[in-house]
Amino acid sequence: MKHTVTENISMVLTNRNRDLRIVKQCLTSLKKQSKQSFVCTLVDYGSDANYLKDLKKLLQDFPKINFVSCEVSGQLWNKCRAINIALKACETPYFMVGDIDLMFHPDFIKTANTLAKLNEVHYFLYGFLSEEESELNKEFIDYKVDFPGNNEVTGNTMFPTDVLKKLNGYDEFYHGWGAEDTDVHIRMKNQGLSVNFYDKEILVKHQWHPKAYRSKLSKHPFHSQLERINHAYMNFTEASKRTQVNQDLEWGKLPVTNHYNQLNNACDKVFYLKASNLELKAFLAHLHNIKDGVIQLKITDFSSREKLKNNMKKLLGKKSIPVLAMETINNIILEEIITKFRNNPYKYQFDRTENQIELTMYCEA
Repeated sequence: MKHTVTENISMVLTNRNRDLRIVKQCLTSLKKQSKQSFVCTLVDYGSDANYLKDLKKLLQDFPKINFVSCEVSGQLWNKCRAINIALKACETPYFMVGDIDLMFHPDFIKTANTLAKLNEVHYFLYGFLSEEESELNKEFIDYKVDFPGNNEVTGNTMFPTDVLKKLNGYDEFYHGWGAEDTDVHIRMKNQGLSVNFYDKEILVKHQWHPKAYRSKLSKHPFHSQLERINHAYMNFTEASKRTQVNQDLEWGKLPVTNHYNQLNNACDKVFYLKASNLELKAFLAHLHNIKDGVIQLKITDFSSREKLKNNMKKLLGKKSIPVLAMETINNIILEEIITKFRNNPYKYQFDRTENQIELTMYCEA
């Protein structure tokens, strides 16, 4: 993230398959900034291959944007890792986290520069646009705000770079959506910085988009309780007064393309499991022992006949199999990945129609 001596702020935007019309509006608003002395990096974290082709074509109109592509489409969304990749490369005194669905006032960067202090954090009031308004093509000041946000909307924040790096950036435990932005505000306060909400005027406007829709037929990784876990985790951050995170695993790790390409090659070992708690626990314990190879795990449910026979044994007090629901197994595996293996190249899918789980992972030496 190279910069000149006149550049004070580096901004990061993160993306996965966001509507290209929305992306274009965001980048256009940055192109129209009255003060152009800033660095901007767009980190794409796992967009589909066809989408990426169109995104790269769009970016030809925005040569100022530094583009980083993380080809992790079979993985859980990890906004924090995407942010931290840009943070590690940041060389300016201040680091700004933005959202790809925002549009910025022409004087946004100019105003941010006037606010910048090495012992302060600043975040900005959102103006939310309606669906109809978002689809129009206007100048920033002409977009009519449907309703303003409040001080709990923390997605657009400017930090002193050195302090954020000292705290190891955003907490990469957070996967999916929820609480990661508020978490870093809490830790900045714990570190002794003042966190200030800029609400004198609306300098950022949020483009309407539908909430992420996940079809029941989707095989993409999804944990049904992850958002609630994230918020509970954030509460512990606040209660424990912690500041530094990501102490057990490398943070801001840029995916190594060669390692991810190995996921498409023949696996060194394939493990076939049934929906047994015993087998699952044994496999997850064994996973720590595998080094320098690609493994695949395939889990299938017990048949109705097998379950009936197992239940009869349980009723008769005989030794039976501790059967788990496939959704429970899915959640356990994803939690294990998040806490211990999130930096490993992996592909994960759960076919809920066929009741089959498949995990392919590259285990580094």
